[in-house]
Amino acid sequence: MNIAFLRKIRIVISLMFFFVALFLFIDVYNYIPQNIFKPLLFLQFVPSLLTFLKYAGLASAGFIFIILLTAFFGRVYCSSICPMGTLIDIFNRLKKRKRIKERFDFAKPHNIIRYSILAITIFVFFIGSNFTLIFLDPYSNFGKISNSIIKPIVVAINNNLNYVLEKIDLFWLQTIDYAGTSVYAVLISAIIVLVVFLLSFTNGRLFCNSICPVGSLLSLISKFSIFKIVVDESNCVSCGSCEKYCKAQCIDSKNKFIDFSRCVSCFDCFDSCPTSGLKYELSFPKFKMKQNPERRNFVKTISLISIGLMGFQKVSKKIEVYTKSKISDAKKNYSTPPGSKNLENFLDNCTACHLCVSACPTQVIQPSLNEFGIFNLLTPVMNYQKGYCNYDCNKCIEVCPTSAIEPLKLEKKKLTQIGKAKFLKDNCVVYTQKTDCGACAEHCPTKAVHMVLQENLRVPKVEEEICIGCGACEHACPTIPYKAIYIEGNVIHKLAKAPKIKKVDEKIDLKEDFPF
Repeated sequence: MNIAFLRKIRIVISLMFFFVALFLFIDVYNYIPQNIFKPLLFLQFVPSLLTFLKYAGLASAGFIFIILLTAFFGRVYCSSICPMGTLIDIFNRLKKRKRIKERFDFAKPHNIIRYSILAITIFVFFIGSNFTLIFLDPYSNFGKISNSIIKPIVVAINNNLNYVLEKIDLFWLQTIDYAGTSVYAVLISAIIVLVVFLLSFTNGRLFCNSICPVGSLLSLISKFSIFKIVVDESNCVSCGSCEKYCKAQCIDSKNKFIDFSRCVSCFDCFDSCPTSGLKYELSFPKFKMKQNPERRNFVKTISLISIGLMGFQKVSKKIEVYTKSKISDAKKNYSTPPGSKNLENFLDNCTACHLCVSACPTQVIQPSLNEFGIFNLLTPVMNYQKGYCNYDCNKCIEVCPTSAIEPLKLEKKKLTQIGKAKFLKDNCVVYTQKTDCGACAEHCPTKAVHMVLQENLRVPKVEEEICIGCGACEHACPTIPYKAIYIEGNVIHKLAKAPKIKKVDEKIDLKEDFPF
């Protein structure tokens, strides 16, 4: 039976998941509605697992579906659903292996490495840290690459193309305001790309089979999957063609053996076999110890892991600052996005996939450096130097796949206090330069910051009980190098009082004639 068509189906599905995931991160025009983000991310393993551990609801049980899929058909998640896996295949295709000798050979599994990384990842997770997931989760790594490397390129191409089109009176595009991203996020993402590229360029799926904890976890299940690729000894002539085309390097054509724990079900071997020497069949586990028994030595020491495992509106009149501020605006605590509830909840569930970073229209959510400590490097933080939290926006809440940012209706989000504004009088240009400013009050959506008359000067006053910590005041403040007003983050989010609305009673004289 010719089953080479499975490879074509796998390629179509892989590209579909890859481009959908990529578009989520580089959607510079915000075409994708917020309410369909989570359904699109339902099958991403780690985000689904973290959400399930928190809520235990079927709506977040995509990882269970992946485990069942693996139990039936092997690691199809790695070959078809994981966008990082598809990116690795794309890198692999860049190397044109014209001669068969330049292709792959069977290699022994690096069991000690891959299962040690898996064990460390699980241990670190259960002691309350996502440090290993931040740098090893394939979906989160794909998000970092997309947001920190691919998106800036897309924005640059869009803006330059728009500039050229406008010169010939074609207004098909629009300029995208881009605040940039942390140089450290770009550097780390570049290192991830380089490592993945080098491993895939030389050894195919070595990253998936030796470093990725998701791949290692699924490998424990795939060994006992119901449907497997097996060698048909009656047709196999040991030509080695399937071995040379196997990116997982798991086919030993000489001994007619397939290490199905490393097989990612890409089905390239079917397409390459000239004699129909491979078949895909129902194969219940028979626990044959005679086949490569050393592969089980390390696994015996590890029990099978449980399943429970846009732009800011600028100040119309620019304030000229010629007196440098001297009082430091260093923060004790940094703000986390609305909906994260508290710092502990956020850090426990965030894997730094950067989907919220990419989706934020004002670009206030940025990858952190040392704001939350080295073990939470690149975890998103509210960076008010880059932007501010839009009062009428809750996109980060809608897109978060791990529930590090929990669902929150817009009405409640407008009253969620993620921090409080702090005013430093000695830094304010109103005092230091005797200059009218009011930029902070002008941009405060709740008027928690407003101007009052004091010492014959109009100076800012902060009412903390109605401040929500959106950072519009800090972002607008013109003082350098330190801000005269800044947001001190709340470790635990609070509920602010409703903003004061002044009612204007205007009496209309209906008897008065129109003046025309």
